[in-house]
Amino acid sequence: MKLSAWRVALRIARRDALRAKGRSALVIAMVALPVLGVTGADVFYRSSTLEPAERVVRIMGRADAEIDLNERGSTVKQAPNPDDGTLTDNPKYTAKDGAAPVYNPAQQRSLDTDPLKLVQELLPPGATLIPEHTGPSTAASSTEGLLTTQTSEADLTDPIWNGRVDLVQGRAPADDHEVAVTREFLNRSGLKVGDRTTVRGLESTPFTITGAVEHPGDLKSTELIARPGALVAPLAAGQASNPAADPGQGEGRTTAANQGRNPAATPDTATRWLVKLPAGTTLDWAKVTEFNGYGFTVASRTVLLDPPARADVPYYVEVDKRFGGSGTSFFDRTSVVILATVAGMALLEIVLLAGPAFAVGARRSRRQLGLLAAAGGDRGNVRAVVLGGGIVLGVTGAAIGLALGVVLVALLRTQAEDYAGQRFGHFNLQPLDLLGVLLVGLVTGLLAAVVPAVQASRQDVVSALTGRDSLKPPSRKLALLGLLMLAGGTALALLGATSGFASRSLAVLGGSAVAELGMVALTPYLVGLFGKLGRWLSLGPRLALRDSVRHRGRTAPAVAAVMAAVAGSVAVSIYLASYDDQQRQEYVASGPAGAVMLGGWMADADSKLLPQLRDTVERTMPNIGPRADVSRVTYKGDCSGGAPCGFVQIELPKELRCPAFDGDPARSEEEITRMMKADQRCQTHARGGNHFSSLTVGDATLLHNLFGVTDPAVGQALAAGKAVVFDPRYIKDGKVIVETDDPVDYNAPSATRPKQVRTEHAVDAVLASATVPASGQAVLSPDTATRLGLGTRPAGSVWLPESAPTDGAEQKTNGALSKVSEQVRFTVERGYQSRAGLIGLGLSGFAALVALGAAGIATGLAAADSQRDLTTLAAVGAEPRIRRSLSGFQCGVIAAMGTVLGAVCGVLPAVALRKVQGQAASFPGMSPEEIALKSSVVFPWPTVAATVVVLPLIAAGLAAVLTRSRISLLRRTG
Repeated sequence: MKLSAWRVALRIARRDALRAKGRSALVIAMVALPVLGVTGADVFYRSSTLEPAERVVRIMGRADAEIDLNERGSTVKQAPNPDDGTLTDNPKYTAKDGAAPVYNPAQQRSLDTDPLKLVQELLPPGATLIPEHTGPSTAASSTEGLLTTQTSEADLTDPIWNGRVDLVQGRAPADDHEVAVTREFLNRSGLKVGDRTTVRGLESTPFTITGAVEHPGDLKSTELIARPGALVAPLAAGQASNPAADPGQGEGRTTAANQGRNPAATPDTATRWLVKLPAGTTLDWAKVTEFNGYGFTVASRTVLLDPPARADVPYYVEVDKRFGGSGTSFFDRTSVVILATVAGMALLEIVLLAGPAFAVGARRSRRQLGLLAAAGGDRGNVRAVVLGGGIVLGVTGAAIGLALGVVLVALLRTQAEDYAGQRFGHFNLQPLDLLGVLLVGLVTGLLAAVVPAVQASRQDVVSALTGRDSLKPPSRKLALLGLLMLAGGTALALLGATSGFASRSLAVLGGSAVAELGMVALTPYLVGLFGKLGRWLSLGPRLALRDSVRHRGRTAPAVAAVMAAVAGSVAVSIYLASYDDQQRQEYVASGPAGAVMLGGWMADADSKLLPQLRDTVERTMPNIGPRADVSRVTYKGDCSGGAPCGFVQIELPKELRCPAFDGDPARSEEEITRMMKADQRCQTHARGGNHFSSLTVGDATLLHNLFGVTDPAVGQALAAGKAVVFDPRYIKDGKVIVETDDPVDYNAPSATRPKQVRTEHAVDAVLASATVPASGQAVLSPDTATRLGLGTRPAGSVWLPESAPTDGAEQKTNGALSKVSEQVRFTVERGYQSRAGLIGLGLSGFAALVALGAAGIATGLAAADSQRDLTTLAAVGAEPRIRRSLSGFQCGVIAAMGTVLGAVCGVLPAVALRKVQGQAASFPGMSPEEIALKSSVVFPWPTVAATVVVLPLIAAGLAAVLTRSRISLLRRTG
């Protein structure tokens, strides 16, 4: 077609759009809504993704570099930004037992030289170092009691901190009794600038809050910042006299990871500095790698603004060597597969939903299009008019959605930043991105108008001018093509999801889309099959079904629109139900239903408050039953203050243990992986855990309250000195193995570090049946623990009331406990709490509204086409209400066919995405049951049944109510 012909077609399309404002508004809304969402997501993503210069400011403020001591005597390999990854090599960890570690000259110099002096020697002359002091997590007073907060020191009057820590209210602290706090601290504590707060351990020296600050990269941090020397050192001195257990150490196992430096332990010796360089000097990549040789990581402004090539970064070379390249392809990542599938299927549904609206316009413009053809226009001209409507409405909807998306992000910028937990770098609008979004809207409108345009161009001219339909039987070739597309798309989606065939994103999205389009191609043929049900229906439904079968050209797009809406709803419902069932089965209760638990891994300060804490619980929660006090087991130390300590646990009999965990240093990672996959002893699905420890000390009340054991014989066996075990695999010949590991100082050089001593004790045991998963857990009596040479430490208490306390009672108790100690843990076991039901209900409701709208459009078109039949019925004496009932049945028939087909189409994408998740979540050592659970599919039959049955009834009822009963007698034409 010539350009002038397209101009005419677009003018006609624009005129028709203005004439049918309601239909045009519907199509514009359908196109605008997804464009709005995509635009908002794009602007949000671009704005929150920092440019290199912005990222540098977040890391080091106005400094030229940040240097951090990773470990003395080590060599480091780092990414250009050390936050992106580091690898550490220290000879003392790799030397064989009894052999002295061999250090290279740089590592030896790192060991022999004070870190501050070494940094000064490596930096250019004239460089200035600003130490960073980070203190421990502690508690500060609030209006309601105590608030857990991080602590640090910084001179905020120095502009070097600007951009990393921003003062947003008040002024910077000027003396040692003043502090600045984050906005989150003020929000949670109820305090304001000018108020005073006291820090636990330093109650005699209250601090005045002089200002509010924020970390632009972490708006949700709760932190208290004092001047250098005013907070960290006094806190460290207080903790040295009253050490606190480190909850990150698990159950007392001392490792090289948790034996690292504690920045609060030696506040006068900083191990991290901000660096100001003299004019004309920089820290380039060569200098950064030089620092790495001495065990330092460096974030350099020069390197971050102009990073080296990947091949020149030893860290990346090592990572690629270990893990075989840069990792999973972007389009094969699970999150990308899910996002691409959801976005692609949403656009497809919009196309199918907008199709009936263009079909309505084309059929109501039959006579106009017939006149165009009679005046000499060819099929191309007729198609251009209908496609012009898609262009006009698509561009209009995309433009409106684009503008609204940008405006909404701009208006809600502060709320968006608070939700993301970080400030935008800047409000970033990418022209190419926005142009692509506009093209998506245009393509959506065009695709929605393609089928109506082809149908309009093929209509008979005489039939169009006289208003008569030219009925044709459904094409068997089209039906066969649709069947092949349905089968092929299903196979492609499932094969791509499970076997990694081609690109997973393309396979799952393409297969799901092809299958749904195949169902659309099958729709005319399936409508004819539905028509055979008319012989068993009464007059009204039979007329409606017959009319739908005769006019497949208008019925098929309407059914496809309803099918698209229902398919999306069913897919999401199946996915949510499957994921919810997985989470429910993987949920590990910490105690019987309704159990009230106080404590866990407690600091010394909190364990001394246990009597007061227990009284607080029983006072605010009366009638919660007998109390069971819990103690955890310790061995040669209790890990307080980071000191070395032993480890104790129950162990499986030797023949049931996984050989991959026997600690053989000669075994390679590949061999361990092979064992994990092949040996069934390594593939366990044992789950269990509570707030206290895997090995606890208590009595029969503890067995009842924490594990739900009601057999009195088990309590008697515990009192008699036997261990109570809940997994039969751990008992052999009536005994269980209690394994103890002597403490090892992993910071000590390998030459002087003693070899770890591991001892196994056989203890008489009894098997008990617990109401909660408790594999790998056991209970000892205090006498038995003492007999084995084990220590005990108070850990908390458990109550088991007859009915679970209310949420209000739990909140009241938490409030009372926070006034005693902010860090104590208090929970009520309420079982798995699902939120999928509410989400599924909302999505089903939205899909129902869309489906009702699509059915309503089709019903309006059917009513217009059925006017002659209604006139005939009126002429032969039909009652006026016949139009109302016929409209209701027409809408119900379309909705019923669409919901049935949609329920079938919605299964494939949900199943494919679950299989993708299952493949991504599997790793060596998972049991077959756990692997199957990760990709299991659960059908929410009540939701699907309600959609298939209730939605057509609602559609029919609304159509009958909203349709006028009066029938206008028209003169038949032709």
